Amino acid sequence: MNDDNFFSINRLVEFGMGLAVAQQMVKTMNSAMTNMHIPGSMNPMQIPAPQFYYAIIEGNQAGPFSEQELSRLIADKIIVKETFIWKPSLPKWEIAEKLPEILKLVALAPPPFNLKP
Repeated sequence: MNDDNFFSINRLVEFGMGLAVAQQMVKTMNSAMTNMHIPGSMNPMQIPAPQFYYAIIEGNQAGPFSEQELSRLIADKIIVKETFIWKPSLPKWEIAEKLPEILKLVALAPPPFNLKP
């Protein structure tokens, strides 16, 4: 009997043992990956609800306004830093300059265009 032959009993036993060890390793890895906690990986993706705002303009409550509409009103100087703003998550009306999301819109508004350098 030639031990170098792939089909020899020793080679077949060695192959079977290697296969059993590999299957056990795969089972262990699958179990470890299944039980691993990766924050947010199993949570369904949530699309944030569109944000809308109300403003006090010329003494009257106006809105709801989307962020885009609010940006336009800021660019047109209809909404200024002293304007009262409210959105559903706020307990009360706040001055625009106290709301970070409104300041972001102010920062993104283009400056007035002037032909003179």
